[in-house]
Amino acid sequence: MKNELNVALVSTEIASPEIVSPEIVPPDSLPPPGAPDIDIARAVAPRPVIDVAAERLGLLPHALIPYGHYKAKIDMAQLDVSHQRGQLVLVTAMTPTTAGEGKTTTSIGLSDGLNALGVNSTVCLREPSLGPCFGMKGGAAGGGRSQAIPMEDLNLHFNGDFHAITVAHNLLVSLIDNHIHWGNELGLDPRRICWRRVMDLNERALRNIVCGLGGTAHGVPRESGFDITVASEIMAVLCLAEGPKDLQNRLGEMIIGRRRDGSVVTVRDLGADGAMTVLLKEAMMPNLIQSLEHNPVLVHGGPFANIAHGCSSLMATRAALALSDVVVTEAGFGADLGAEKFINIKCRLAGLSPDAVVLVCTVRALKMQGGIERLALEQPNVTAVEAGSANLLRHIQNIQQFGLIPLVAINRFPSDSDEELAVIQQCCLASGARVVSADHWARGSEGAKDMATAVLDLLQQPPPNVIPLYADDMPLDEKITAVATRIYGAGEVHFSTKALSQLDDIHQLGFGHLPVCIAKTPYSFSSEPGVLGAPINHALPVREVRLMAGAGFVVVICGDIMTMPGLPRHPAALDIRLDEHGEITGLF
Repeated sequence: MKNELNVALVSTEIASPEIVSPEIVPPDSLPPPGAPDIDIARAVAPRPVIDVAAERLGLLPHALIPYGHYKAKIDMAQLDVSHQRGQLVLVTAMTPTTAGEGKTTTSIGLSDGLNALGVNSTVCLREPSLGPCFGMKGGAAGGGRSQAIPMEDLNLHFNGDFHAITVAHNLLVSLIDNHIHWGNELGLDPRRICWRRVMDLNERALRNIVCGLGGTAHGVPRESGFDITVASEIMAVLCLAEGPKDLQNRLGEMIIGRRRDGSVVTVRDLGADGAMTVLLKEAMMPNLIQSLEHNPVLVHGGPFANIAHGCSSLMATRAALALSDVVVTEAGFGADLGAEKFINIKCRLAGLSPDAVVLVCTVRALKMQGGIERLALEQPNVTAVEAGSANLLRHIQNIQQFGLIPLVAINRFPSDSDEELAVIQQCCLASGARVVSADHWARGSEGAKDMATAVLDLLQQPPPNVIPLYADDMPLDEKITAVATRIYGAGEVHFSTKALSQLDDIHQLGFGHLPVCIAKTPYSFSSEPGVLGAPINHALPVREVRLMAGAGFVVVICGDIMTMPGLPRHPAALDIRLDEHGEITGLF
């Protein structure tokens, strides 16, 4: 694919800067480990983002569009990303639990650790959605002493990217309904419009709606519904586009519905791609902030990995690889979702390949995979860790299938015992994986140096031969079966009649070569969130398939997974407020 960001650049505008030792806040002056993340984040005064860009990335001020003092957009038109000098490190994890595994915390800690060793490193992350922030999961700025700041800004609205995506998506809905109202020249069948609405909140009551009620003046009645913004195809398009022209082309390729004869109608047919691109003009630029130790953090895009492809933007990755020696990036949820999609979708479409993989686990999460309730996690339990290690082992083996040898990073907590850590080390070494303990949550870069050193050792080895799980020309149902059996441990795949019809239709339209993006629960290898460990021979139920022609993949919806989440019994929103000093409390 042609790289549209290959723009001529005066050589002095991007240097290879020497590492400038940041002014790190002494650990003794920070709140103690275990204090609320927001209190730790506030204890560190961020450096001006222009200084971070200049000293850590070699960027001059005109390459930035500041959003205040501590946030900025990077103007990709000022960069030449044709030279990718950096090596790419993927951070993924075991199956997530409510105890938390710490991918973002580890990604930031690893980058801080590399910078502390004198390596020019940047971390690329996804933007948090307001849905989980106000729901159950909370924010996504890292934790402890490995965080991205300003933490409140990152978790709440940030630089408006999600708003722009939401508006661009819903503008298209408005144009579709307006087109039908004024004569429907394209012949759209109102019953076969597939473009739903989106909003960046959890709202189960809007999953299925009927719009256009109230008479002829108010539109044509039809069924519709809402998805969460991170599930929008526009989010995927933004994160996989190479530049403005590619973005508009991908937007134009998106399918909005069918005519009565079954032929497709695209965004380009409607003429909406230009206005939608304009709304995304600034949203397509990567965002630059910093870690607690003032190292660069690029945060851009935010597709979930359970219902989308779970990777930050390709433009941010390209920029970081051009500006840094080592780029650390994360993929959402466990390796069965995020890492699989990172390699089979993002890397396939972009021609990228990870040079190393870090697989995050915790003693606490292994205990939960071993059947221990969350309230008992502080108590030592070697037997539960041994039982839960089956889950970790499956993830190690899955990564090895791609031709990669993972470095297992044990994200340490104060309650971890030496005996429990020894169980994990034995499991990893027996499977052929390297393993290291990391204490970045409590000690920042100092606690991440062993992990950073181990990663550098991996990067000095010959580049791995990364092998996608399936070939482009494999039929879609076989691609789905390959992921289900080889990654999830399923014995078979059950396709609904509807899904089989949709797969056949996608092949007939000429899109059978696309990769598959499986939407399933992130809490189990199976389609049932309560099934722990490493189940085998289960059946993966495929109920629906959606073609995302602009993004360039096919979404496969399994089990009871929803593209519009609901709120938990006690949403985090009920604990978030402003105190008497105007400071935000309850955000985590």
